[in-house]
Amino acid sequence: MSVRHLIVVLGDQLDPAHALIAQADPDRDRVWMAEVAEEATHVWSHKARTALFLSAMRHFHAALTLESDYLRLGEHAFESLGAALGDALSNHAPARVLVLQPGDDRVQQQLQAACDAADVPLTVHADPHFLCKLDDFRAWAEGRKLFRMEDFYRWMRKRTRILMDDDGQPVGGQWNFDADNRKAFGKDGPGGLPEPLQFEPDATTHEVFDVVEQHFADHPGTLKQFAWPVTPEQAQAVLDDFIANRLPNFGRYQDAMWAGEHALYHSLLSAAMNLKLIDPQTVIDAAVAAYEAGDAPIEAVEGFVRQILGWREYVRGLYFLRMPDFADENALAADEDLPELYWTGDTHMACMADAIGQTLKHGYAHHIQRLMVTGLFALLLGVKPKQVHEWYLAVYVDAVEWVELPNTLGMSQYADGGVLGSKPYVASGKYIQRMSNYCSGCRYDPGDATTDNACPFTTLYWDFLARHADKLGDNQRMRFQFKNLDRKTAGEKAAITRRANWVREALPEGAV
Repeated sequence: MSVRHLIVVLGDQLDPAHALIAQADPDRDRVWMAEVAEEATHVWSHKARTALFLSAMRHFHAALTLESDYLRLGEHAFESLGAALGDALSNHAPARVLVLQPGDDRVQQQLQAACDAADVPLTVHADPHFLCKLDDFRAWAEGRKLFRMEDFYRWMRKRTRILMDDDGQPVGGQWNFDADNRKAFGKDGPGGLPEPLQFEPDATTHEVFDVVEQHFADHPGTLKQFAWPVTPEQAQAVLDDFIANRLPNFGRYQDAMWAGEHALYHSLLSAAMNLKLIDPQTVIDAAVAAYEAGDAPIEAVEGFVRQILGWREYVRGLYFLRMPDFADENALAADEDLPELYWTGDTHMACMADAIGQTLKHGYAHHIQRLMVTGLFALLLGVKPKQVHEWYLAVYVDAVEWVELPNTLGMSQYADGGVLGSKPYVASGKYIQRMSNYCSGCRYDPGDATTDNACPFTTLYWDFLARHADKLGDNQRMRFQFKNLDRKTAGEKAAITRRANWVREALPEGAV
């Protein structure tokens, strides 16, 4: 068969209504998909992350009716997508290769290089899965010195009419209910939490488990607790379960943490959305419908919608606006290596042990654990931002570079110098104590910065402020933090520096 269009489908483009396949000519077009080792080894990917991608890909391929090539790991010798595609171009000699916008600049460069080498045109189409086209984001960003998410979010609300009344005003009388969404659990904890919906792995997923253990046995994490949705039907079931059982309390407790609880009131939908198993408009519509039916309060629904319509679309726009230089930014000149404990969870810090432990177990941690525990510690310590980025990309099942990199380098590590966020998200151990029960069982005291019992977060918080006073001291949003630093005596500051140096020296030895 003479191939007109070879349609490349990547592992995070598994939309059952895939736009290019929907428009394909079954007599002249062909789908091409490949499992290659490099997608699990360019960062040291968690076993569950690799298994999720491979299982979802195989389920997607099994449902195809268009003629296709599907290369499975272990059944070919190609290490990279580019090399595998080059072979397909030689075999099929298509007139053109089509692909939806890849979510990873590295992958797009590989596909382009393979097509250039074969002298076959590559056409990259906009991905209709997203609610803001990249050209529209560029138009919004043009001429702006500041790219604030809140400004973008309000612009998107007006464009889409989501949670807007007939007079063009935000439903509930305000744009943002964040002030209502910062509650911690009481001393008795979250109480009777509904169990998140889980799926027993089917035969296809078990086959994938065998592949992962065969090819990536030394990779971090485990497959024992794998229960992620791998089909559109399962993703819809997760959405239905969230709306019915956790959305009403999502807003109030979205920033709360509790030892041993990885899900709490979070939706667990990010992986399914990022693989395109479910459309973000479908998710938003379900949340808004719950509000309109009186089943969920506005603060919960607005907070949830903001994560999807606001943050998710916003960081994607920034990724494509600022790549490829974005990946190498390091505004604070951080130069420490990522501690080994990020791969093991072996530490006396209860919050880090719990957040990393559940990450290794499930391939998941919610956004405050990522921002204000694992991310905060790396920021305060001064870890090289690219190493932090590569760790997040490796260990979370929902990590695709377009969403992970801006969140890590911009929001978490302030490596962009204030493009995404107007200030670094820095806090002492007192924040973690306020938002969780971690500190109650920890050997360290979050109110202490200098003694042997000092919380490393608190010590490194004051050390961070002292180290970056020249660069950040004029930041208006941090003026109270620096005023508090100024109140400390020279002796207190010297003690903080000594303790911070001890933390850095003791980390490689596993003594922290």
